[in-house]
Amino acid sequence: MHGPQWLERGMKHVWLPYTQMRTTLPPLPAVGTHGRTITLADGSELVDGIASWWTACHGYNHPHIRAAVSAQLECMPHVMFGGLVNEPALTLASRLAALLPGDLERVFFTDSGSVAVEVAMKMAIQYWLNRGRTGRTKLLAFRGGYHGDTMATMAICDPDEGMHSLYQGALPEHFIADLPVDADSTRALDDLLAQSGDSIAAIIVEPLVQGAGGMLFHSPDVLRTLRMLADRHGVLLVLDEIFTGFGRTGTMFACEQAGIVPDIITLSKALTAGTMALAATVARTHVFDAFLSDNPLHALMHGPTFMANAMACACANASLDLFEREDCLEQVARIGRQMRTELEPCRSLPHVVDVRVLGAIGVVELDHIRDMNALKAALVAQGVWVRPFRNIVYLTPAFNMTTTELGRLTAAIRTVLAQPV
Repeated sequence: MHGPQWLERGMKHVWLPYTQMRTTLPPLPAVGTHGRTITLADGSELVDGIASWWTACHGYNHPHIRAAVSAQLECMPHVMFGGLVNEPALTLASRLAALLPGDLERVFFTDSGSVAVEVAMKMAIQYWLNRGRTGRTKLLAFRGGYHGDTMATMAICDPDEGMHSLYQGALPEHFIADLPVDADSTRALDDLLAQSGDSIAAIIVEPLVQGAGGMLFHSPDVLRTLRMLADRHGVLLVLDEIFTGFGRTGTMFACEQAGIVPDIITLSKALTAGTMALAATVARTHVFDAFLSDNPLHALMHGPTFMANAMACACANASLDLFEREDCLEQVARIGRQMRTELEPCRSLPHVVDVRVLGAIGVVELDHIRDMNALKAALVAQGVWVRPFRNIVYLTPAFNMTTTELGRLTAAIRTVLAQPV
């Protein structure tokens, strides 16, 4: 695509994410968004099937969120959170505490999911240090898991199947195990914790769906097992709900489907409905209490410059307004029903090994994708924005997507996958 001058000029200097820039197709120049649609520089429009990396849960440019941003910009776009606070941040913290299960009520704001997980790791390790337990410096994570791209979070992602295998040897070593999905894997995890629990600060898992690891689903029973094992062996349980939080799996938070309360939870992505960068790490009372002391070294020494940004918090509050005013979870259920019906025919196509749906997540898993560039271009040619990765084609649409728009997405996937991939 020949684009405007800013595209030609800027592409010489930008470094794109997750991209081998020698061989990957050049990016498409986006110039506008509306509803569930992305407008390109040539005037063409794409129905967005992945809500900008799972964030834009209410679609783009929602008037209520836009008004909240405008109003906050007029009075105070940002003020440092060191020694000062702001109303949108404190209101948001109170609302999150009320929404989350149990006594998850102490909110530490950051500006990205990876950093939210890093803060959770620091909280978990320092929880034990503050209590005089100096040996608990490891995390227990799971194969198929993904928790971020920073140096600390890379170390708790799947070391073999993930995107960070090149860094082996440069990263701290943590425990990586199989999810306890049956009696054998549960016994193996129990044994690992019995042998090494004194060195483990916390278990961390993505509840119900391991997202970037391949949209891998597991039962709520897995979460109940992890809560039981964490309690049995005296370690903390951290749930990474950066992808699954705010309705994506069919409940406001995925942990609700298991009826458990983690000790720490991380949130981001749909927190601001895809409008601004914001994340949060929320701890239960007993975790927070371990940081209360006359010793200044017992404080949590972390503080991103833009944490609790007032405009971002205003976005998040506006998004929560929409969850209160609109039946977003019923929207998710409707989307799930339609995807289940319209993606199921893909199961009979060549190279398709599985079709699965949970909430507003629809996945077509292939045995391989021969030409990723060609597959992506074919989907764009159908007028949709769907970004396959690894061996999966997936949909995570906005919750207010119309039946017609979703039908275009599912039809495009069926059409393109019917061709050689």
